[in-house]
Amino acid sequence: MKAKIKSLEDLQGEIIRLSLQKHEQEKFLENQFFLLKNKIEAPVRIFNSITSSIPGVGFATDLVKNAFSKNPDISSGDLFTRIARIGVPLLLNRTVLRNSGWLKKALLLLVSETAAGQVTKDTVSGALNKFAKFIRPKKKKYKKPIITELDVFEDAPEDHILGI
Repeated sequence: MKAKIKSLEDLQGEIIRLSLQKHEQEKFLENQFFLLKNKIEAPVRIFNSITSSIPGVGFATDLVKNAFSKNPDISSGDLFTRIARIGVPLLLNRTVLRNSGWLKKALLLLVSETAAGQVTKDTVSGALNKFAKFIRPKKKKYKKPIITELDVFEDAPEDHILGI
């Protein structure tokens, strides 16, 4: 509601009143944001508390998080290595080790992860370069025209040929 301002004191009083109202509204919005944030984070906290009690879930979530993160850390390697760390154990578990026990599969997971980590960036880029070289069209080599002495003398004036 607008107050009628007739003097300088009324103006200063209105400025103080509006600044207090602004401060109160900011505090109210901060509290509402805090409550909303806690309400949204509640399911995540419940999920994290459940998964923290299950062994192996932390390892799996870290593996998936590192595999698909846009900004991977140094230890996770390049994209091919990250895909191999997930794909090789799954492939081997479904084919070769289909009827093995969980201990053999767990050991295979660790060994295959180490092996996939040893695939270097040079090996992957070298294979990609060979594949790209195979796919790219070959460049045509143009033969340079052979310039003979006769060609040089045909364009020259007769005075130069005779040496005059």
